[in-house]
Amino acid sequence: MTATRFPATRLALAFLAAGAIALPAAAQTAAPAAKPAAKTAAKSAAPTAAPKKPEMIIPEAYPEQVKAAEMVYYGKYECEFNQTVDIEQSPKHSSYVVVKHNKGEWLMKPVLSSTGAIRLEDVRGETLMVQIASKSMLLNTMTARRIVDDCVSPKQRELIEAAKVAKAASAAS
Repeated sequence: MTATRFPATRLALAFLAAGAIALPAAAQTAAPAAKPAAKTAAKSAAPTAAPKKPEMIIPEAYPEQVKAAEMVYYGKYECEFNQTVDIEQSPKHSSYVVVKHNKGEWLMKPVLSSTGAIRLEDVRGETLMVQIASKSMLLNTMTARRIVDDCVSPKQRELIEAAKVAKAASAAS
């Protein structure tokens, strides 16, 4: 009984040894053939343009956003240091606004705050425009710095003048 087991064990060891030698040898022979194919694939992929980023999905406006969009001061703003900001309704997305300053352009969602200010929140989370009755400012939320301050739209200018007239009238009486 031992005599028949011994040749079977020896046969199994022989197969294992042959596999241990054959597998690395096969891997070494197959590897050089695969490398040139990979290089050619990399070379042919290099001239092609980078894939486009998928366009951001913008959700439909909810009723509070529609109300806030109606309260936004649209138009060209005059800001400090002779800078300008332009705010217009988005042609693509209802109740969203497009804010432009210098070479930057941001799609923003209007939000009415509890204080009565209108916040225009960048859908990418990069910027924030705050509008109050007397002025507006554009902030970079990533660096926590003002991009431009002391911006006044034509409508805000009207409100400021009306407040001055009302104050003068109440002081005269």
